[in-house]
Amino acid sequence: MALVRLFAGRLYRVSFRMWVVAVLFLAIGARAEAAELHGVEMPDTQAIAGTQLHLNGIAVRTYSWLRVKIYVAGLYLERATNDAEQILRSTDKKLLKVKFLHDVDVEQARDAWREGFENNCRPPCHLSPSDIARFLGNVPAMRAGDETVMVFAPGGLEIVTNGHSMGRISDRMFATAVLATFIGPDPPTVQLKAGLLGLAK
Repeated sequence: MALVRLFAGRLYRVSFRMWVVAVLFLAIGARAEAAELHGVEMPDTQAIAGTQLHLNGIAVRTYSWLRVKIYVAGLYLERATNDAEQILRSTDKKLLKVKFLHDVDVEQARDAWREGFENNCRPPCHLSPSDIARFLGNVPAMRAGDETVMVFAPGGLEIVTNGHSMGRISDRMFATAVLATFIGPDPPTVQLKAGLLGLAK
């Protein structure tokens, strides 16, 4: 289920030392203040490699008319904005933290990613079908209580799940497409996108 061999040259294993340092930065950067949603707390700030990021918005992903709560997500930016296109175009560092409230099996998770890419990777975005297939083939099941942190930087995307490195995607277009599945033109729900952009009331 690890993503470390995902892109055959584009995705590579991140050293244990690097991620120890990254986790320490995260711990140091979190202040006592926090936003809370459905029992999940998101600190107001996170520090990534010396860069202070601020909580731009927090939201819950629901599913079906029953509004089953799947996860709570928090988006951190260097500069707050409610402009999704600006966020996606920016080379600033960004962090997306996702805390699962509900189990998601492998097929559900892969279907959600597949749909997200199809709906939000619009020209000039173009992803190789083989790259998408490799990505989907390594998407794991998630359980309630699991946490995934995605760190976006000019060099690509770093992924950590439950404190363990899943690898790095160095293809910037693919990394941007990953973030677009949350805040792109056709997000999983309008409420999720609005919350992450700080527009939720």
